[in-house]
Amino acid sequence: MNFGSIIDTGLEKIGAITEPIGRFLETTNLPQQISEVDFGGLFTNPWFLVPFIALVGYLFYKKAFRDLIIFAILLGVWYASGTEYMQTLVVGDELQVHKVLPVLFGGAAILGFIIYLLFGRSD
Repeated sequence: MNFGSIIDTGLEKIGAITEPIGRFLETTNLPQQISEVDFGGLFTNPWFLVPFIALVGYLFYKKAFRDLIIFAILLGVWYASGTEYMQTLVVGDELQVHKVLPVLFGGAAILGFIIYLLFGRSD
């Protein structure tokens, strides 16, 4: 039995299943809106908004406030990554150190807070 042909056949089946899903996602413009950090467009897109509201509602129902806080922090970091400040961290081929240091320390503070939420307190 040749394992290479089994793997190739399995990958073809997976590709046949996931290809329509990928085409569907492309028609919803979700990947483009996420990569361009289009906050307004993303939160008016029903293909994003309905699952987002369902997830937030489920987390409220389960009283998972720690997860809601982490989710909000990740959403804030995603939004901040699209700001003009973040786009100008590298000018030409040079890193702007005076702009990178606040980002570095802010990221360390956020990471420390998330670690505290996950490991520091008991529920």
